[in-house]
Amino acid sequence: MICPHCERNLLRKERAGNICSHCKRRYALDPKTNSLRLNDLRVRRITTGLTDGGRIQVTPGQLWYALSRKRLREGEFAPGCAGGAFFGAAIVVLWAAIGELAFLLYVSGLLLAIGFGILIARQLGAGRGIPPMTRGAFRSEALAEWRRVYGSLPPGVVDDSGHPWPRRPADAAPPNAVLVCADPSIAAFLVADGLPDRHGIALVQRPEHVPALLPALPPRGPVLVLRDIDARGELLLRQLREALPGRPVVDVGPSLRTLRGLPKAVPYREPDRKPTAEEMGRLTALGEFTEDELKWLAQGWRFPLVGMPPARLLAVLDRLAEQVGRSLDAGRRHAAEVGFMTWPGAAGPGPDPAGER
Repeated sequence: MICPHCERNLLRKERAGNICSHCKRRYALDPKTNSLRLNDLRVRRITTGLTDGGRIQVTPGQLWYALSRKRLREGEFAPGCAGGAFFGAAIVVLWAAIGELAFLLYVSGLLLAIGFGILIARQLGAGRGIPPMTRGAFRSEALAEWRRVYGSLPPGVVDDSGHPWPRRPADAAPPNAVLVCADPSIAAFLVADGLPDRHGIALVQRPEHVPALLPALPPRGPVLVLRDIDARGELLLRQLREALPGRPVVDVGPSLRTLRGLPKAVPYREPDRKPTAEEMGRLTALGEFTEDELKWLAQGWRFPLVGMPPARLLAVLDRLAEQVGRSLDAGRRHAAEVGFMTWPGAAGPGPDPAGER
């Protein structure tokens, strides 16, 4: 690997204890000792791309996905086991030939069967899409070591721990729209880049937080939804639309069908977080998904919010909020002309509900 400080190419024996033997400086990540095969230079390079050269800020969740994409696409099942099985079979055959131990041929046959079984399983996709390092492990292992060495997160990365959803003061101006976003990484990203304040948007974590804000919203002020594209995300969107009849409920992200058709969109899955039979039954009853899509969702696959390119996500939300603002401004102007009705809140830009586009 390349030393991130002196840029010398280091052999494994030249970097014991994550210390370069040439410049004597410590680095954080060694590709031989972490499951994502990370090194400091790669983390810096990916971070620079995510932050659009430092124009925006991103979060650890977004960085985790960007660093995991290649491994998620390739997949990994029983690494090294197939080669070990074939090597073992060759050794056993040689031993059987030298020692004239015919029964060992059965052992070699078993090892060959295991090796071919692993290869077939890999070809069929076993292990594909399962993160080799979870988001939690990335934070507690890779980022914790980075902080120990450099004293802070990588440049442009803001902390997403704690409660990133802003608490609205009692005397705050009425919002133009509500944005539901359950992922703390994306909530922290939006707050760090100033989107809620810039457009008068109330950012909330869960659907049950929305009703308390409805009285303050303009009649056409929308509820925007940012969600993972997975089984539970599909149900969340429909739950909100059923609970808020007459209110524009806007799905901000692309559809499942669109994302599955994009070659660069990389999903992942967590086998222990598969949707329940009851949840899949509700999705099937909607009649909106193909049999293949339902099978995909049932296996726990998802396109996560943290996988959306940060600069593009921010641009889409900015553009949507500006459209909503123009629509509400037109309504306010009409109300002022009529003279018998005023809109709640101070005059100013406020969101064209995407539901009316």
